[in-house]
Amino acid sequence: MNDTSTPRALIVVDVQNDFVEGGSLGVTGGREVARRISAHLAAHAGDYAIVAASRDWHHAGDTNGGHFHAPGEEPDFVTTWPVHCVQGEPGSDYAPELATDAVTHHVVKGMGEPAYSAFEGVTAAGESLGDLLREAEVTDVDVAGIATDYCVRATALDAARAGFRVRLLDGLHAGVAADSSTAALAELAAAGVEVAP
Repeated sequence: MNDTSTPRALIVVDVQNDFVEGGSLGVTGGREVARRISAHLAAHAGDYAIVAASRDWHHAGDTNGGHFHAPGEEPDFVTTWPVHCVQGEPGSDYAPELATDAVTHHVVKGMGEPAYSAFEGVTAAGESLGDLLREAEVTDVDVAGIATDYCVRATALDAARAGFRVRLLDGLHAGVAADSSTAALAELAAAGVEVAP
């Protein structure tokens, strides 16, 4: 049942084929996280005024502002990455384990430029995620998805900076590496994000 006294949103970050096992930037545990998010939505979709799902949506045939490694160079996996989540290609699709029937808004980001946070994305109508949440009078934001140490981190930090009460859902995110994920969780907690112990 939706608690209208504290309008809450769920942001599902980048649960895409290229970010789960077998993808060009596959994260271990990604498919399991997709299944768990689907189960969470099956049980709790009614708790949310908005369920927004973000996707990387990069251009084909260019470096997307230096986000993809240049031809003939190796990616550094810090600021340059292998080609991933190209518009219209299978890698950009939601992972099949993610049930999207409860998603109310689809957000795309990184069109020709680096973008990590879902707050850098727009809906099909061109509306920013921040505007969408404010229009719905959302005060509380839950965050889930991939990857803990990159796009989930950036999204949760942006949500906190925008003044929302933010909760990272335990067990519903997967990171690229243990050390950077642990550092991201500490950074989120220091920023006021509720992070499960």
